[in-house]
Amino acid sequence: MSVPRPRPRPFPARSRTAVAVAAAGVLALSWSGGALAAQQASTTVDPAGAAFEAVLDGTATFTAGTVVVTCQVSSTSPGGGNNLVPAAPGNHNPNGAVSGPINSPDFGSCSTNVPLVSATVAVADPVWEMTMQFGAPSVGTMVVPAGGIVVTTRGLASCTATVSPDAPVPVGGTWTNGNPASTLAFDTTAPVEVEGGFGCPTSATTSDFTATYLVTNADDPAAPITVSG
Repeated sequence: MSVPRPRPRPFPARSRTAVAVAAAGVLALSWSGGALAAQQASTTVDPAGAAFEAVLDGTATFTAGTVVVTCQVSSTSPGGGNNLVPAAPGNHNPNGAVSGPINSPDFGSCSTNVPLVSATVAVADPVWEMTMQFGAPSVGTMVVPAGGIVVTTRGLASCTATVSPDAPVPVGGTWTNGNPASTLAFDTTAPVEVEGGFGCPTSATTSDFTATYLVTNADDPAAPITVSG
């Protein structure tokens, strides 16, 4: 359907939906230079050392075939040493991206476009990684772990879709500086594998993902999180 780590939590039946949210990343601002950092522009994330949270603005949608799952709630907040801009000088990379771990976003209050079919979205791994790259536009890349997102529907169509079932998938969104909140907008596609019976889009091989997050400084809301060169 349709950016030493803790072990993934168990999740429902292993029907797989590899949602390829293009670009690279997971809502875990990885702050140490990610795989896409090589040979790219200088990047600085400010304020150094700040804790940040990201809250969904609007809705998040997962689409595979004709089935659309829409979630009203999604967020990631600081905790456990994650969701932190690196302390200086680690918040600046003269040769590419700045990256680091974030707590995986949750997804709630989800529904489908199919009558009498409900949906839930589970996140298997509690810690993701995210990379920020300055550019035109700047890009925030979340890396979804293998099997990191599982979308399950119940009712007239009982399906299971697993995002990135076999390997981590980088998903990239456009970063826009703002005050008091910057935005990270995803409108991308990723590989998907779906299992289930009648009404399930089992022939789908990709899934679209759209969502916009407002990213704020949890320590000092008056000092926005920004990405520059």
